[in-house]
Amino acid sequence: MALEKEILKEYLSVTHEVSHQFRAHYGKINLTFPQAMVLSLLETEGIMPISALAEQMGSANSTISGVVDRLERMNFVRRNRSEMDRRVIFVEITEHYQEVRDENAANVAGFFGKILEELNTEDQETVLKGLQMLNSALEKHTEDD
Repeated sequence: MALEKEILKEYLSVTHEVSHQFRAHYGKINLTFPQAMVLSLLETEGIMPISALAEQMGSANSTISGVVDRLERMNFVRRNRSEMDRRVIFVEITEHYQEVRDENAANVAGFFGKILEELNTEDQETVLKGLQMLNSALEKHTEDD
């Protein structure tokens, strides 16, 4: 049981520190952690339907739709209805967000990349493998419920 407590302690410490770092970094442009993550996904993956954003974020469509609403009010994203299937709504980042990001050097993936640069490639692979294993165990537990 001591190992489980140590893993939980480290997990909570890492998530707390990552959240703190993101809030400090993105606070200057008034982005929450979920908003920054949505923008990061859109930057790396390109235009995506809300359902794909929700799946990638591990959240419900309605939750991501609320995040997108706030980003849209900030003029950081825009919605576009699919011409092939009018039920599908695509989300993309705006030129305004790109300007704000560039002015504030606020790229989520780039920011996280800077943190990971402090680890060598082997350590990065170890972290990735550990996180993948933890995520797999969590997903299996969720499926069993």
